[in-house]
Amino acid sequence: MMDLLQITNDPVLARRCDALPGMRLFVDLEIHGKAVRQAGRNSFITTHQIQDVGRVKAQLRRARLMVRVNPLHASTPAEIDAVIAQGADWVMLPMFQTPDELRTFSRIVSGRAPIVALLETAGALHTLDDWIGTPGLCEVFVGLNDLHLSLGCQFMFEPLAQGVLDTVAHRVSAHGLRFGFGGIARLGEGLLPGRDVLAEHLRLGSQAVILSRTFHRHDAPGAAVHTFEAGVESLRNAERVLRMRTPGQVDADRLRISALIGSVAASMALRTAESAA
Repeated sequence: MMDLLQITNDPVLARRCDALPGMRLFVDLEIHGKAVRQAGRNSFITTHQIQDVGRVKAQLRRARLMVRVNPLHASTPAEIDAVIAQGADWVMLPMFQTPDELRTFSRIVSGRAPIVALLETAGALHTLDDWIGTPGLCEVFVGLNDLHLSLGCQFMFEPLAQGVLDTVAHRVSAHGLRFGFGGIARLGEGLLPGRDVLAEHLRLGSQAVILSRTFHRHDAPGAAVHTFEAGVESLRNAERVLRMRTPGQVDADRLRISALIGSVAASMALRTAESAA
């Protein structure tokens, strides 16, 4: 069963998540440079505060709590001290470019919590072999939203079709670490439907994915309301079915999904060119 990551600082939602199997709560403190990087894109920047770490942790009985801090800066030691003191189970470093940055982060954490490396820059991708053995590292999570921009791609899932994630997943697995990537929408929604995203997670041996905001959206008035719990249950049911595919079916899905990603990327590139003309 994959970890489903829910980004929230809401204690009520945290308690609901804790009642479900295989959930990981995610408090997001990253603000440095994020608004500039993702300007003009349909991305959500949280307003979480350090005190939210303790508020969410207090609701959890079995789910783990991961905290994404800011990229390395002068106050990183104080930030790490604060989130660990409030109960963070794992800490995540975003937007690092070099192995030295991750090693410095590891020294600051000093074994007090496992580390998650958020691979979302071309620099981190190209130096993967140099930092994969960093002490304290437990998981490599590929952040497709920023990585695809760093690689000059049009569509968030292009690195998946290009085989980039296959390479990362293989190297991470060879080091006995956990691997995850990106976000997932409801099963039939999204430019790349959630079911297809899930199929690729299972093909690559992924153990973690972030739930998108669509899991908390109510349907139009008059339609049946799909609750968060029902959305998660549908995802789990699909996970069980997709795990039963034959190798031939897995490869057929891979080829179909790669073609779909290429088609979406081409359409995006055309729209970009038309807008610039």
